[in-house]
Amino acid sequence: MSDDALVATCWTTAGDAAPRRGDERSPLSLRARVEAAAAAGFTGFGVAHADLMPAVAELGLSGVRALFANNGIEHREVELLVDWWADVPARAASDAVRRDLFEAAAHLGARTVKIGPDFANGPWEFDRWADELATLGREAEDAGTRVALEFLPWTNIADVHQGLALVEAAGHPAVGLMVDAWHVGRAHTPVADLEVIPPERIFGVELDDFDAEPVGTLFEDTRDRRRYCGEGTFDLEGMIAALRRAGFRGPWGVEILSEQHRATELREATARAFDSARAVLRRAAVRS
Repeated sequence: MSDDALVATCWTTAGDAAPRRGDERSPLSLRARVEAAAAAGFTGFGVAHADLMPAVAELGLSGVRALFANNGIEHREVELLVDWWADVPARAASDAVRRDLFEAAAHLGARTVKIGPDFANGPWEFDRWADELATLGREAEDAGTRVALEFLPWTNIADVHQGLALVEAAGHPAVGLMVDAWHVGRAHTPVADLEVIPPERIFGVELDDFDAEPVGTLFEDTRDRRRYCGEGTFDLEGMIAALRRAGFRGPWGVEILSEQHRATELREATARAFDSARAVLRRAAVRS
C-alpha cells in the first residue's frame, strides 16, 4: 500500500510570498500556516529558511517542534540551501544557512533538507560538485537528516537524468532527489523515465500541475502560473503511477506556486491544494 500522506511544502502555505521576489518571508505566522495545513488534512509541512529563523527566534526550536507535534505534523522538511558548491564570498553565506538548516533538522526531526542547483547556470565541474555533495551527505547524516537535490530545467542540473547522475556520483546514502512534477514536465522528461530511479534515491516528490505552454520565462512560469493538481495538462497521474512502480511510497509533497493561489485566503487555498492532490492520488492508484 502507498503512503498517501501529504506534505504542505513551504510555498503552499506562504500566502503572498514567492521565491526571488524581494523579501521572501511569508506575511503569515508559522502558527497560522501550520494550523491551516492541519485543518486541510496535511500531515507534513515544509518551511523555508527565511520563515524558519524568525519562528525559532520567537518560539525556540522546541516551540516549533511542539507546534508541529500538536497539529499532527509528522513529516517535516526545511529548505533551501544553494551555493553549497561555491567559493567565497557566496560560500560563507551558504554555510551559515547550512548550519541553520542542519541544526533545525536535527531538533525538529526533519527527514529532508532541500538543496538547489545553480540558478544562473554558470560553468561548473561535475566531479567537484559530486565531492561537495558527498560532504553535504555526511553532514546531513550526522544531523540525522538527508539532502534532497531538486533539478530545475533552466539550471545546470536540468532534468532527472542529470540529477540522478550527480547523486549517484556523490555516492552517499543521505543524498537523493526531490522530484517536482513541474520540473519533470517542463524538462520534457517522459514520465516512464522515472520508473528507473532507484527508490532509495527518491527522497521526495512534489505534486502540482501546469498548462501546455509556459508563459514568460521558465522561472516566471513556475513561480506565478502553476495549477492545482489535475487542473492543468500534465500527466500527473502517470507520473505518480511511474514513481509508485519505481518503489516510492510517499509521503507526497504538494507545491502550489501561482498568483491565483497567493491571492486566495490561506485556509481556502490550503484546502484546495490538499483536496486536488488527494483526488489525483486516488485516480492514479488504478494505474500503479
